[in-house]
Amino acid sequence: MTNALKNALTSVVSPLLRRPKRLQVAALCYRQDGPQKKVLLITSRDSGRWVVPKGWPIDGLDAAGAAMQEAWEEAGVTKGDIDPTSIGSFEYDKQLDNGAEVAVETKVFAVEVEKMKDEFPEADERTLKWVAPEEAAQMVQEPGLQSILRQL
Repeated sequence: MTNALKNALTSVVSPLLRRPKRLQVAALCYRQDGPQKKVLLITSRDSGRWVVPKGWPIDGLDAAGAAMQEAWEEAGVTKGDIDPTSIGSFEYDKQLDNGAEVAVETKVFAVEVEKMKDEFPEADERTLKWVAPEEAAQMVQEPGLQSILRQL
């Protein structure tokens, strides 16, 4: 088989074999700290890297509502003003519990935090930290999320 034929076949077959990206939602929680805005980062449960609260869509909730639910479960946010329009999205590869990796597109929703609780479902599994957006951008690994943080 010639290289030209191989390339032609690859360009036709590759897109057919790729799975579509799965969707997640994320809450970019922030608050005003004097004249400066601070964002809330949390550690992931598996690797301990810095992330924002995020998860899979939830039946019965719109995307912003599901993001708010994740903010409660993962960070203790009980009240906040959430923008129903996504402020952006980022992509990453997520390792599932069974070891498989899936491509994920995560839609991000801004939440101005009004109230938090110290006791929440994942309190014993995560560390929380309020930081300036630029510092947060340096702490997270996903380039798309870094870009969203820098635009705040």
